[in-house]
Amino acid sequence: MKIITIVGARPQFIKAAVVSRAFANQRSDVQELIVHTGQHYDANMSDVFFDELDIPRPKHHLGIGGGTHGQNTGRMIEKIEALLLTEQPDWMLVYGDTDSTLAGALAACKLHVPVAHVEAGLRSYNRRMPEEINRLLTDHVASLLLVPSERARCNLHNEGISGPKVQVVGDVMYDAALYYLKKARRPTVPVLDNLVENEFVLCTIHRAENTDDVTRLTNILSGLAALPTAVILPLHPRTRARMTSSGIEFPANVRVIEPVGYLEMVWLEAHCRLVLTDSGGVQKEAYFHGKPCITLRDETEWVELVEIGANCIVGASAAALEAAYERMLSGHISTTVQPYGKGRAAELVVKAL
Repeated sequence: MKIITIVGARPQFIKAAVVSRAFANQRSDVQELIVHTGQHYDANMSDVFFDELDIPRPKHHLGIGGGTHGQNTGRMIEKIEALLLTEQPDWMLVYGDTDSTLAGALAACKLHVPVAHVEAGLRSYNRRMPEEINRLLTDHVASLLLVPSERARCNLHNEGISGPKVQVVGDVMYDAALYYLKKARRPTVPVLDNLVENEFVLCTIHRAENTDDVTRLTNILSGLAALPTAVILPLHPRTRARMTSSGIEFPANVRVIEPVGYLEMVWLEAHCRLVLTDSGGVQKEAYFHGKPCITLRDETEWVELVEIGANCIVGASAAALEAAYERMLSGHISTTVQPYGKGRAAELVVKAL
């Protein structure tokens, strides 16, 4: 069986790595060709990145990125189509909700190559987000929908997608969290030398809805300033550029560091007291490491985390952020139900294929 796997951003490499290991461990008759679209250029993705994370190197690198959503998606479709015609795979495997995900799915379905979508069925119900459009369209052309939770399965059922092609496998990022926690390492940054474990807040801010709106960004920083603890902020380049151009300064309790590698990020997540983020993936990783999370968005696709008390949505309100901080630290996260499986998602993905 020949599979082409499409990835375009660092989180997708982490997900693909888990499934690639499962292929190698369980099936000797699978040939997987990993294709990196180049959607997100990451200077950290050198040979060291792939070696440290046990990630197979891409067979093909399309070098597409830096354009608009439409430009990138169109160029990716053209190059992926050429690869499909040459390689003639049995499956196209895509992850998540990036432009690369949609491009791979569209190119494959037009050539009648079946599409398997890992992390299918997620919905934020905010169609202003490009990710929501990508996941919706990918789900509706996929032949196999590998969903992380029962809620995701219900979302698909409500859209008329059901039957044996929808399979609840759990979340491959839970597999990754369990695997990489053993490899995690403390960041070697001077500003963190005296950092006390479990006594700091970890914060990430990168979504355009927050970084490109000065009012929202200012409100979030005001909320951080009110917290009675150190806040570690690995600063996304988009956020830094916006703050510089707008003359916004960081609160005194916020320690800004450069973006960290994945293993350093896992350490920070596992050793903080609480997570503040507008990232979808970091919301889940906080839960996997047993940390309460406050989400700096107006909605989330990971609604299970809100329902079990692991996550709280505050938007960009400073007052809501401050109130949620006290509430989440004194609250209880249910551990009786694990909504994202038992850390065997990759094994079940391979079995489904």
